[in-house]
Amino acid sequence: MSYTIEVPQWRGSGSPTARRLVEGARLLADMVPDAHRVRVEVSESLSDTASRVRQALPESGFAFTAGGDCGVELEPVAAARRRHGDGLVVVWFDAHGDLNTPSSSPSGAFHGMVLRALTGDGFPELVPSEPLDPRRVVLAGVRDLDPAESSFIAESGMHHLPDPASLVETVATLSPSAVYVHIDLDVLDPTTFSSVGTPAPGGLHPDQLLSLVKGLSDRFEIAGLGITEYEPTTPEDQSLLTPLVAALVATCAQGA
Repeated sequence: MSYTIEVPQWRGSGSPTARRLVEGARLLADMVPDAHRVRVEVSESLSDTASRVRQALPESGFAFTAGGDCGVELEPVAAARRRHGDGLVVVWFDAHGDLNTPSSSPSGAFHGMVLRALTGDGFPELVPSEPLDPRRVVLAGVRDLDPAESSFIAESGMHHLPDPASLVETVATLSPSAVYVHIDLDVLDPTTFSSVGTPAPGGLHPDQLLSLVKGLSDRFEIAGLGITEYEPTTPEDQSLLTPLVAALVATCAQGA
């Protein structure tokens, strides 16, 4: 069975228009009408919301997490790590690394720290019991990094593909038991899709993103999918996103 977990969290975002993420999460979930849908009531506390997401995730079946800010991925990725163990590979489609710590973050916003927390470094209440090995994380399309993030990538052995044309081949070298796919919509070129709070120049075309994800699902089991950071602004962006999200979910669920 396929599940959609709607998490309208916005408090982890540093965007001045972050409250739009509540509507964004609802719209993303609406784009997958055939799945069993669970809406998580978010709290002012990120750790409380994370606990609620953990309880909402299914024990089996494919789960699509509709965010909300990138921080909603904490529990879905941690659950995939517990289920698939050291063999899990995480592919992080994003304009940003999300690799800051509380001490290095320029904004103090958790959506810029969540991947670092998943590797075991962050607020104690938001660090999973079984952290990811950074060497089993692939950054895809990431092009806007803070100095501390760049240093961590170099020191940790994390894979960084600003141009992700070789993504599938890179993941294959890691011999994954399964792949978790995270998509922050700011990975897309803002001249094509602009309904995000922290756009960065450059990026992927929607067809390129779908092709890359299909390449992953054709080769590997997909442990889960998260799509985040949709701040609805224009009807044109929603028209672009609706078939794209449906195709991404269908592709990943088929490969699960």
